[in-house]
Amino acid sequence: MRLFRFFEGLVDPYVDYPETDAPPRRLLPFMLDYSRPFRGVFALAGILSVVVAGVELLLIWAMGWVVDILAGSPAEVWATHGWALIALGVFILVLRPALQALDVLLLNNTILPNYGTLYRWRAHRHVLRQSVGWFEDDFAGRIANRIMQTPPAAGEAVFQIFDALTYSLAYVIGSFFLLGIAEPWMMAPLAVWFGLWMALMRWTVARVKPASQAASDARSFVTGRVVDSYTNIHSVKMFAHHDREVEYGREAIEHARQTFANEMRIYTIMDVALTVLNGILIVGVVGLALWFWGVGAATVGTVAASTALALRLNAMTGWIMWAMTSFFQQLGIVAEGMETIAQPIRLTDASDARELVLDEGRIEIDRVSHHYGKGQGGLDAVSLTIQPGEKVGLVGRSGAGKSTLVKLLLRFYDVEDGKIRLDGQDIREVTQESLRRRIGMVQQDSALMHRSVRDNILYGRPEAGEDAMIAAAKQAQAHEFIADLQDAKGNRGYDAQVGERGVKLSGGQRQRIALARVILKDAPILLLDEATSALDSEVEAAIQDTLYGMMEGKTVIAIAHRLSTIAHMDRILVMDQGRIVEEGSHAALLVQGGLYASFWARQSGGFLTMDDSEAAE
Repeated sequence: MRLFRFFEGLVDPYVDYPETDAPPRRLLPFMLDYSRPFRGVFALAGILSVVVAGVELLLIWAMGWVVDILAGSPAEVWATHGWALIALGVFILVLRPALQALDVLLLNNTILPNYGTLYRWRAHRHVLRQSVGWFEDDFAGRIANRIMQTPPAAGEAVFQIFDALTYSLAYVIGSFFLLGIAEPWMMAPLAVWFGLWMALMRWTVARVKPASQAASDARSFVTGRVVDSYTNIHSVKMFAHHDREVEYGREAIEHARQTFANEMRIYTIMDVALTVLNGILIVGVVGLALWFWGVGAATVGTVAASTALALRLNAMTGWIMWAMTSFFQQLGIVAEGMETIAQPIRLTDASDARELVLDEGRIEIDRVSHHYGKGQGGLDAVSLTIQPGEKVGLVGRSGAGKSTLVKLLLRFYDVEDGKIRLDGQDIREVTQESLRRRIGMVQQDSALMHRSVRDNILYGRPEAGEDAMIAAAKQAQAHEFIADLQDAKGNRGYDAQVGERGVKLSGGQRQRIALARVILKDAPILLLDEATSALDSEVEAAIQDTLYGMMEGKTVIAIAHRLSTIAHMDRILVMDQGRIVEEGSHAALLVQGGLYASFWARQSGGFLTMDDSEAAE
């Protein structure tokens, strides 16, 4: 076990590395960049691969030598060659296994476990740095699939280099050398075979790489569709669309089947052609050796060694060809994975970005425009100043720009024009981490992590103690129902698992845990995006005091369709078509008789009537 641990620890897959916002986009530079910690190990593995191939050729030569010395009597053979035969036996029993063991230890225990781990670790780190918008443009399932399938593909490609490609190249070169020693003309059939074999390999590789990449992309597409169905299983069941989802998945699965079938056709052609070529090799090498033996230019041992060499190459070539095609197949998977894991980070910190220093909590929005690159929707030249400690309500139809304003404030996107400042600091000039640490947010759909209740609440401030966590849960009116929770594995209370996105809890329970998380975070700026929309009236009334307590001493922006929840704000802003069209207190806006007053007049039970014809944000 100590030997295994030694080789497993030769390379640290988590070693520090210069993180870049723009990884290489071409395959070879990308893999070379990831392979830097393995350079020494790769060099040693390459040398050992050549040595192991040389040892195998030496054994074939030795067997021919043994055949030749057997022409004498046993006594003469042992008298003349006894020590050489013993040395050969010791070499086969001791040195050959030792070299082979060292070779496979480097491949199986140093390279394979650590190389894939390094890929997965760095790819995961890189993807987590991508912006929210980047994730919104892709399937989570496809992203995860590429993160999972690229590392083993990269590891397999490297493995094939040292296990097959380096070994086979050294073996073929050594075969030329051995045949040339016996009789230079015997290299001719090997040269013809090698030329034809290389032509076949070139034909195969040229077709396997794109076919493999297409098949890999198709598999990722299947994963994306399947995960999408599973993630939204409530909608699938609620709308009775079982058959529709089955067909939706079948289309992707059938496409994957067809791409895989196209790939397999190439392998079939390769197999048949390889069998024909190997027949040429055996007949050519063995036939020529027999001819030279017949004219007295070669010994019986030469014929035996040549025959063994031809049969060995015959057995190897299928494996080598499969190794080669597997190598390029894996490179195709890596190339497909690079479409995700090598994408540059678009939303980055400035090179001289500093930590946000927030003493007051003043928010300044200066002529900000943002249309998601589409020229419409979003915000249009919005200017707004929110004083430290001021509580501002934000209302408007769907698509008016409310959520866009919040996303820009969190710097989930960069503004297309204008500036946003917190206490006079442009948010593009501070680090994203420091910005978001100082903003607490409760969303309308507060999805939870697939972890315990404790983990989810402590996500707001991981260093907080148990007492602070429980106090936050009590303040959010969540402690009582948490105490009664129990998951399928018997975990109870704060140790109970909440399921993917908190699916094991009701909407109100999820929202209260989300509130507890933000209470524990205790950030000086608070954003509430329909924070009580998932709560029933009784629970909402019970935690209204909690919400007002959370707001105390903080700068607050609250988006609400239930107008009664923001009626007591210091100021209410009404947005329409990306602009602020009205502002003032609840009473003042009612007196104006404008858009807010019409919302208030039309609302039922405190809800704003939504105009669904507006473009979604």
